[in-house]
Parts: sequence; structure tokens; C-alpha cells
Amino acid sequence: MNKHFHIKSGLRRNLLIFGGLLLFAVFQAMSLGGQTGHPQTDVHHKNVQDTVPKAAFNAGEFIIDHIVDAHEWHILSVGDFHLTLPLPVILWHKGALHVFMSSRFNHGHAQYKGFAIANEGDNKGKIVEMLTVHPQDDQRITMVENEELPLDFSITKNVCSIFISVILITWLFVSIARTYRRRSGKAPKGIQSLLEPLILFIRDDIAKGSIGEKKYERYMPFLLTLFFFIFLNNLLGLVPIFPGGANVTGNIAVTGVLALFTFFITNLSAGRSYWMHIFNTPGVPWWLKMPLPLMPIVELFGMFTKPFVLTVRLFANMTAGHIIVMGFFSLIFIFGEMSLGAGYSISVVSVVFAIFMYVLELLVAFIQAYVFTLLSALYFGMATEEGH
Repeated sequence: MNKHFHIKSGLRRNLLIFGGLLLFAVFQAMSLGGQTGHPQTDVHHKNVQDTVPKAAFNAGEFIIDHIVDAHEWHILSVGDFHLTLPLPVILWHKGALHVFMSSRFNHGHAQYKGFAIANEGDNKGKIVEMLTVHPQDDQRITMVENEELPLDFSITKNVCSIFISVILITWLFVSIARTYRRRSGKAPKGIQSLLEPLILFIRDDIAKGSIGEKKYERYMPFLLTLFFFIFLNNLLGLVPIFPGGANVTGNIAVTGVLALFTFFITNLSAGRSYWMHIFNTPGVPWWLKMPLPLMPIVELFGMFTKPFVLTVRLFANMTAGHIIVMGFFSLIFIFGEMSLGAGYSISVVSVVFAIFMYVLELLVAFIQAYVFTLLSALYFGMATEEGH
């Protein structure tokens, strides 16, 4: 009887999980369905709705526009209605500071104080100063020849998401630290019990094993921050509703900065043996060092390829996952333009594969945070190791 009850309970739980994932994917498709272009250039004015033919669905633009950064946070689209969160625009140009909200651009259809969002060309998606403007029939702004890029310090979607993740991480760690002080010697409870296995995993399996028992503690704050920052932003990137949906770890500038932190910490904390291994590698024949310092050149080149590899690995893996998921959703609209029946038919297949990719992305979110943290710890260990 008990065994039968447990089987039924397990089946009910699995059905609830699958149903939740199905609703999650359907909501994602609905929230993206109203967009066929960049969120900033997607809204048509009412006075031209009837005269401008609806553009065919462009899967390439649809996918790219959902993985790149933006000056507003798109939340939901229903038909021609687009719910967006405007973000602060901060520009420095010709000795003057300009601060205003991105809603002044009217989703890319208007200019403000001589600035606008470029809809085409090399500066597409960026804020430019309009020197020559030619409005087309559909009221969109086209930049002609002359345009200047101001210094842009705007709070974009990715920047806003970074602020949110930093606040969440700070709250988590401060709460856990207070719990440890208050419940010293007691069993973990609440958030502490949820995150303690991850903290111990980073300490015991990554830091101690890669850096060593004696030196690992000085690197633990950075390694913990690195892991949870990447992991949390990976997870937030999979959530289709605010405050999720930003592709922070799929932005090469973000992953590049994280890799630079690892690079500088590695080289600033490196010992004598580390530099000796680079400039006078032991066990290497002298003719590989003189007269042409071939091995030192190779070793120096390797110093800079390490952060490059860290940057590209995280960026490429997270971006590829988002592109695949968007590709499955694009099939719905591509077949839907052919016929309504084809759109409904392919939607079942697309949603199922999208659910599979979401589950896989959850695994990748953890793996990529783990790999980035592990490689950083290995670099620290090699830099501080004595007697290469």
C-alpha cells in the first residue's frame, strides 16, 4: 500500500514538474511572439499601421535582438502592444552631460536632444548624435552618412541586471554570515542549508585541491563571488520575465572583465618560480631559449591566451544555448506564416525541444560557473606553487 502510494506521489510530482516547464515554455513563446524585430524598433505608430505592410518574420533578427544588450527592458508583447521598462541614458558629448530616460526615444522612433538610436549600419542599436536625418515613410529614423558616437555611460539592460544580481548576492551572503554567527555550532537552516553544500564544494573540491591547504583561504572570497555571480546570472538569463531575461554572461564584455580579474590576480600574486618557469623554463634545451627566446615567447603568449579562453568559453556556451532556444521558438512563427495549421503543429515539437533545452541549460549554467571558477583556482595554484 505504501509502495503504491509513493509511486502515485512520484508520478504526480513528475507531472507537475513537466506541466510547470510546459507552461514556462509557452509563456516564453507568448512573451516573444509579438516581436519580429529589435525591441527598440518594434512598435508601429497608429497613423501608419494600415499603410505599411507587415514585414515577414526574420528569424536571424529575432534571435540576435534577444541576446544583445538594449537601452530598455522589454517585458511582454501582445500584438502591437509592447510593455517595456525604460532605463536611464547617460551621455557625455562635446563637454556636456546629458541624462534622461530611454522612453524619450519612443522605442527607437524619436530623437531627443539631437540623439537617437541607430536602426541600421555599423552603429545599429547604439545611441548616436543625429547630424543628418531622413525620415522614411514608416516614421522610422535613418542615419545618413554623418553620425557621432557620444561617450555612453547608460544603464542598459545588462547593467541593470548586474546591479540586481549584485544586490541578490550581497543579501544572500550577508544573511548566511549572520545565520552562521547566530547559530554557531548548530545545524544549517533556511538559505544557509541550501547554499552551504555549494560553499563547501567550492572550498574543498576547487580551492583546496587546486591552490593548496595553506594558501587557499586568501582566494576564497574571490572564488565564491565569481562562482555565484556567474551561476546566478546564468539562471536569471533563463527566466523569461523581469528581473530575468538579460543575457549578462552571454555578453563578451562581461566575461572579459571576469577573466581580466583572474588574469591580474594570477600575475600579481605569482611567485618567483612562476616567472622563472616563463622566462627560463627548466628542462628545456638551451637552443630553444637562445639566441631566439622561443620558449619564453610561447610562455608569454600562453599568459594572455588563458584569460582569452576563459572569456570565449563562457560567452560562447551561454550565447549558444540562448540561440538554440530562440531557434525552436522561431520555428513556430516561420511555419505559422505558411499556414495556421502548420504553426500549431510545429509548436508542439518546438515547445518540447525548448523544454529539453531549458533543462540542459540549467545544467550548463552550473557547469560553466564551475569550470570558470575551477580554471581560475588552477591558475592561482600554478602561480603560487613553489619549486616548479
